[in-house]
Amino acid sequence: MNSSINRTFEYLNGLLREFIALPNETECVEFKQNNTDPEQIGEYISALSNSAALSGKANAYLVWGVDDATHAIVGTNFSLSAEKKGNEELESWLLRLLSPKLHFHFYSLDIDEKQVVILEIARAAHNPVQFQGKEFIRVGSYKKQLKDYPDKERALWRIFDEIPFEEIMALERVTDEDVLKILDYPAYFDLLGLALPENRQSIISRLKDDDLIAPCDAGGWNITNLAAILFANQLADFKKLKRKTVRVIVYKGNNRVETIREHEEKKGYACGFERIVGFINDLLPRNEVIKAFRKESPMYPELAVRELVANALIHQDFFARGTGPMVEIFSDRLEITNPGIPLVAPNRFLDSPPKSRNESVASMMRRVGVCEERGSGIDKVVFQTERHQLPAPLFEVTDEHTRSILFAYKPLNDMGKEDRVRACYLHCCLKWVERKPMNNASVRERFGIENQNKALASRIIALTIDSGLIKPHDADAGVRNRRYIPSWS
Repeated sequence: MNSSINRTFEYLNGLLREFIALPNETECVEFKQNNTDPEQIGEYISALSNSAALSGKANAYLVWGVDDATHAIVGTNFSLSAEKKGNEELESWLLRLLSPKLHFHFYSLDIDEKQVVILEIARAAHNPVQFQGKEFIRVGSYKKQLKDYPDKERALWRIFDEIPFEEIMALERVTDEDVLKILDYPAYFDLLGLALPENRQSIISRLKDDDLIAPCDAGGWNITNLAAILFANQLADFKKLKRKTVRVIVYKGNNRVETIREHEEKKGYACGFERIVGFINDLLPRNEVIKAFRKESPMYPELAVRELVANALIHQDFFARGTGPMVEIFSDRLEITNPGIPLVAPNRFLDSPPKSRNESVASMMRRVGVCEERGSGIDKVVFQTERHQLPAPLFEVTDEHTRSILFAYKPLNDMGKEDRVRACYLHCCLKWVERKPMNNASVRERFGIENQNKALASRIIALTIDSGLIKPHDADAGVRNRRYIPSWS
């Protein structure tokens, strides 16, 4: 097998020989000869995908051209290119009626002058797979509706709750040689500060010990999602992850009308992280600072960019289909978007203990130095924006995505009410984390307000109190000595 997601003939032939050697059809393998009924195929995809999840398999298979009683290769007249439902191509029709969307792929091969078609179906990952609104499951070699088997339904939901994304297999039955082709193992050892072993077996053993690969029952190795998403040489080698590449887009002006440049980082997140951040920083507009000599500085603090990119990669919802992290550079702002809604309310990003869907990804990213101790990222972002007296970052949540926005410098006079209130609130949260209540003096420092203009700082504080985001820590104290804390504290 090569490292491409397109299966070679040798791989498919070996897989077929493995299937026909089975004593019976299994919950993850179904044989057909010439059954081309679209509804039946859709129901089998649902049943086999759900059964693969229940059985702990990465994929299930529907095979045309094999007799289901004798397992003899008899050939089939099924042809994907010729099959349609109405005027719609079969594959497109199936994909449209399956929910949630999942990966499946048809492979055709000739064995002893007989055509065999193998449909490889990815396991259900986040919810039971439905076809035309109904969920199916395999019971032995039979296809049944899931609702009629409540024990299996409960077991399936337990699996979705218990098995994290990182432990699901991204690729199965891979040779030692192909493991080392597909994964950037030198980067793994380098990032962890380990000496590169001198022989293949020691490398494989170390990857296994770190749960990046696991022995396959059929021989060879299974590569986990953890290994793939962090250390893939090419994320496109994993069909379930190829849309998780990081896209960086530079626009002309402050809207999305005209694109100047676009880049897609195709390596895994850990081995490609420095390239991603470096590429972004190279494309960011720069400000000219004049001291003794003219000097250019980035429009946004590099540390803030680094932390927000790391957050987007680590905390995304990997089960969201057809979407991945995206960095968009405008003339007046930088937007970093990731799939999935956060597990913590956006106005509590700075102070709340971190909650991650992908703890193994987060742990490995900390180990390789991409991010530091838990929960310090947003603190650093807010601190850096304050240090450079930029508008406060904005954290937005849509129905399906989380977006972090850094804004270019603007003087206080150009900041609107919303900008001032958000900056004051995040400043108050940062002080709370530091165990130092906010006061008029700290607000003046945050906004670069002259000491004699205390009234302006007081007005900003009053606006933030009126917004319900902060409150006096000691309401009975005089105005001059009053301190402030977040309203939730």
